[in-house]
Amino acid sequence: MSAIAAAAVLAGLVTAAGPAAAAGDAKCTPKIQVLDSIGDESYMRDMLRSQGVFDLGADGLAVGVSGHKPVYWTGTTLHPVPLADPNATGQVIAVNAHGLMVGMLRTSGGLSLFTYRVGDAAITPLPDSYGYDKEADVNDAGYVAYRSDGGVATVWKDGRKVRELSLPADAGPGMQTTMVTGINNHGDVLGMATQDYEVPETGEHVERTYPVLWPGDGTAARLLDPTMNESYVQDLDESGRVVGYDWAGPWHEYRTWVWEPPLGSPGSTPGGLSSHPYATFEAISPTTNVSVGTAKFHPDAMTLPDQALLRSGSGPVKALPRLAAGGASMAEAVSDTDLVGGAAVNAKGKLKPVIWTCATKQAYNPGS
Repeated sequence: MSAIAAAAVLAGLVTAAGPAAAAGDAKCTPKIQVLDSIGDESYMRDMLRSQGVFDLGADGLAVGVSGHKPVYWTGTTLHPVPLADPNATGQVIAVNAHGLMVGMLRTSGGLSLFTYRVGDAAITPLPDSYGYDKEADVNDAGYVAYRSDGGVATVWKDGRKVRELSLPADAGPGMQTTMVTGINNHGDVLGMATQDYEVPETGEHVERTYPVLWPGDGTAARLLDPTMNESYVQDLDESGRVVGYDWAGPWHEYRTWVWEPPLGSPGSTPGGLSSHPYATFEAISPTTNVSVGTAKFHPDAMTLPDQALLRSGSGPVKALPRLAAGGASMAEAVSDTDLVGGAAVNAKGKLKPVIWTCATKQAYNPGS
């Protein structure tokens, strides 16, 4: 979700064998790199993920979840994020090029957000971040964007609020920000707003979800044109390209969706895998226009398990290899160095955090 830069603050922690080789590096070998894991490795579709990589940093740093605990990896080596409450669970959801992580903590009191850097003795809670359904992101300048407790999208740096993001004045009645999903290095912030109100004249109940972009130059927020269905935005790159998915019915009926800059149209779908009827985009690389996500079936008609997917530039959507035949896989993160992070089920039915190295070289058409 955040940009990957060459800056290295983790020298000495990252092994040469780690999954950090660039796409054009002669030493890069296309493979599925299985990372160390702890705790629960069970896999249940559409349930809270027990294992997985959610973002990729510089020089072999990856972040995510293992055994329902927030963790990070250097190379393949796992490091738990230190927590004061041993019963707390959570995950690290984003990292910038300088190793600043943003994570979500789940305790008996609910959900909250935190930041962490390698070497810190403890996590640092983010202000006004207690609540539910937490999403957040961080850019390379250290600006963290999330929906605060008051239901307003905000940007923070070093524990200080630097920007409060209002919805457009013409957004309509009953509109409120529901989540913040991304921030790029230009300071553009991406999120979602929901309109929920009753028309006084007719009593009609209107409920609609809209993608929102808050430009980094401080100009007014823009509601991105949705499709006739519900459109969900997951990530944006440095050019302002936005990826996500279009929801056309019950929860499972997703189509990959892309809004190309300049953002003035409802966007379009590049399709999905020929082997699966539904698919999502979850992340896009900062500058190389590679999008990743997961292809799906309806749970009542599971012809094939979920499968990680990749789209390179303007090309077709392709599949990423499974860790084991018949094992589900999912992609959540992608870097400019052709790495894709996610999770996959192995031959023993265990869910493992994984990184596909030289990912575009591994992608294939499942119909070929």
